[in-house]
Amino acid sequence: MSAFKAYDFRGVYGKDYTLDDIYRIGFFLPKLLKVNKVLVGRDMRVSSPAMFESLTKGITDSGADVYDMGLTTTPMVYYFTAKHQFDASVMITASHNPKEHNGLKVSRTNALPVGYDTGLGELEQMIKETPVPVTEKGKIIPHDVKAEYIEFQKQYSYDISNLKIAMDCSNGMSSILVKDLFGDAPVYMYDELDGTFPHHEANPLEPQNVKDLQALVLKEKADIGVIYDGDADRVMFVDEKGKFISPDLMIAVLGLYFIKEKGVQGMAIQDIRTSKSVTEYIKKLGRDVYIWRVGRAYAALKLREIDGAFGGEFAGHYYFRDFYYSDSAMIASQVILHVLSEMKKKGISASELIAQIATYANSGEVNFKVEKKKEAMDAMKAYFMQKETSTEFMDFDGYRIEFKDWWFNVRPSNTEPYLRLLMEATSQELLDAKMEEARKVLAPYL
Repeated sequence: MSAFKAYDFRGVYGKDYTLDDIYRIGFFLPKLLKVNKVLVGRDMRVSSPAMFESLTKGITDSGADVYDMGLTTTPMVYYFTAKHQFDASVMITASHNPKEHNGLKVSRTNALPVGYDTGLGELEQMIKETPVPVTEKGKIIPHDVKAEYIEFQKQYSYDISNLKIAMDCSNGMSSILVKDLFGDAPVYMYDELDGTFPHHEANPLEPQNVKDLQALVLKEKADIGVIYDGDADRVMFVDEKGKFISPDLMIAVLGLYFIKEKGVQGMAIQDIRTSKSVTEYIKKLGRDVYIWRVGRAYAALKLREIDGAFGGEFAGHYYFRDFYYSDSAMIASQVILHVLSEMKKKGISASELIAQIATYANSGEVNFKVEKKKEAMDAMKAYFMQKETSTEFMDFDGYRIEFKDWWFNVRPSNTEPYLRLLMEATSQELLDAKMEEARKVLAPYL
């Protein structure tokens, strides 16, 4: 079934899967994870109530109980899976995808992600079976934990009253938390829950979805703009000049808090696409960086394995040891705003801080429509490694190959016929030249 992805279950509601499929997932999930209770949360999408009804009917028909969190963010489900010692949880969401989409994010003990290789593949096979009636039906138990969650989050709250903040909630789930944490001081936009996303899609990585926030920052003369995605597990920022800040650079900003201010021990983690600027900045702060695969299904597991302090991804996920090694947009935004508040006291703006961190020219992620992805990737590797001596070679999530003055990552999309290419160099001129070479190498495969 096409809705089973590497990291979760997601697709167009009513097209890529049916409500009967969701019922079957609910029915077989307790068997897969060997549990008799499942924690369930959901976002505000129009299809989420029907998904909840089918999923929970399947769970209770199997004999397991449902603990219903109601409307929630994805990180809230992660937190309470671990904190309240659930061995299975499901968040009904399609995260940043368009309004027609919905899906399921499944976690197990300690909020460890269940991806295709760690259970979803087996679940896909199980739902082809016929559900066997269970004599004792489970029940649905309300599980309201918002007050407890806000109390936990407030340990990261600081006096940031010297900052003028513009905040875009994307009509998503961050709306249920932001005013409890940030009060009335920010200038809010799109902070009503609306699963039709009437103003823009809830994906801040797409430039058109950030334009309204950029305009608001300039209009209000704000020090920083903040934007969340649909299920509030990702957060991104716009500086005081209205420029979008590449999310990976904020890993370095987090380092100023966890390493320099708090002295927290342990490595930081970043994904294979992350700027070399971040690696070098974190090392200057006195910590090592572990580079790993893209996606929570890999990052959360690796951060736990190495007992890392914190980390992040190019896509705006930020992971924390004290959040059960999971991602929390609320912790990230509170900590980053605190750092920016302290910087403002020193006369340093958001753009000036980022300029101190970002010492490389960066292409951003460029997509190439390619059917023979492996062949195209190998052509890139062969061409550049024959031409120059590499200083670092990584072969997970495609290739990351570093040279003296530049590097690139080329990786295949899991779901689309695309190659994703990202490059950095010590100068814009060198970056432009290397990108032109790459385009020529890839041309026969387009």
